[in-house]
Amino acid sequence: MPIKHWTRGVPLEDEARRQLQNIAKLPFIHRWVAVMPDVHLGKGATVGSVVPTVGAIVPAAVGVDIGCGMIAVRTSLTAQDLPDHLGEVRAAIEKAVPHGRTVGRGLRDKGAWANPPEASLHGWSTLHEGFERIVAKHPKLERSNHLSHLGTLGTGNHFVEVCLDEEQRVWFMLHSGSRGVGNAIGSHFIELAKQDMRRWMINLPDQDLAYLPEGSDHYADYVFAVDWAQRFARSNREIMMKHVVDSVRKVIAKPFEAQAEAVNCHHNYVNREHHFGKDVLVTRKGAVSARKGELGIIPGSMGAKSFIVRGLGNADSFHSCSHGAGRVMSRTEAKKRISLEEHARATAHVECRKDADVVDESPAAYKSIDAVMAAQSDLVEIVHTLRQVVCVKG
Repeated sequence: MPIKHWTRGVPLEDEARRQLQNIAKLPFIHRWVAVMPDVHLGKGATVGSVVPTVGAIVPAAVGVDIGCGMIAVRTSLTAQDLPDHLGEVRAAIEKAVPHGRTVGRGLRDKGAWANPPEASLHGWSTLHEGFERIVAKHPKLERSNHLSHLGTLGTGNHFVEVCLDEEQRVWFMLHSGSRGVGNAIGSHFIELAKQDMRRWMINLPDQDLAYLPEGSDHYADYVFAVDWAQRFARSNREIMMKHVVDSVRKVIAKPFEAQAEAVNCHHNYVNREHHFGKDVLVTRKGAVSARKGELGIIPGSMGAKSFIVRGLGNADSFHSCSHGAGRVMSRTEAKKRISLEEHARATAHVECRKDADVVDESPAAYKSIDAVMAAQSDLVEIVHTLRQVVCVKG
């Protein structure tokens, strides 16, 4: 099937191009594959791709961080209400939101709750019944981190930020997904799909494009599980945002509201939609829904600006836009090429980590967010431009 690109003025690596061509060879693609300007090589499916399907679903096209996405809220604070030294704001957020990961047998993971707080317990009460339904048929998923990760940040490109908009108003924004349980669900069904392909002797251009046909043994189970993981991810972000707001209130004496404007959107997910005369499953891997009038979030890197956007409802993109800037270097390459001095200069205006463990998230590892936004001017319009002043990384 055809591939439609929104990549003018931004790099598209050859490996990602070949991966997109493999996706387009699948027999159940509806009309075409849409490619967003933050596109880059991913596992199985390309990050920054929109894959509409009829009669089948590709678990690896959704990925293992099911429901990963963004939430942002505008507060009643302005820049002058923030303390002179933003280190105390960063420290308060880091204390309130478990982040990072501790590796090692017998060690407590610093990125998980030892004793989940009330908000996490309440959130789990709305999710528990669905999880029991999933593990009744797939018992190995019971051993995944679920309640202990509900309301936690994770690692990699996940973050919490304090930002200022064009009118110097304060926003809180964060990025995370379905954590350990989503990873377990995604990995489990990707492997089941691969087993089915081998059993049915179906040859694929890439084994990570193994799919579940509608009506097959695992199709309905996966559709239910992926929807559950997306609800977990949305709740995860809401709980973290509550804890971020509460933590900043302990640092800033001035009373403030934190729901003047709010956006909560997935960018790794699957959704039932109607496009070009067909009911289809739209898989967005590193892409955001941008229906006409719909608000979304497109973050830059940890030293670049971010955007609150409004969708223009472009039919050719299946009403989608990019989910961020998109990487131009792998994490390994970034750690080799970007020095600590370069990272410190690029993030000099942000209260954030400057150590070697976050160099792979430095702005130089990402595409220009301005070029990405220019390439999708027919997909979204900019509502607010945000620049971060505090960034918490896992």
